[in-house]
Amino acid sequence: AQESRGLGDVYKRQLLRVRLVKSLIGRLPKHVITAKTLGLRKIDQTREFKDNPCTRGMINSINYLLDVEEV
Repeated sequence: AQESRGLGDVYKRQLLRVRLVKSLIGRLPKHVITAKTLGLRKIDQTREFKDNPCTRGMINSINYLLDVEEV
């Protein structure tokens, strides 16, 4: 059987731990919505996500508000 060598292998079984480290007050409305979509509403709130292009894109758009580590 052939193995798939697409992007799925890069993100296989990895988790990202994301923590909100800066306030959402006074930020762009689009960035506030992105943080709330990730489930981050309060400072020091932490969530874990599967590592995939969709979550990476959301994290990259508000990376100045977050602390991210691979688990």
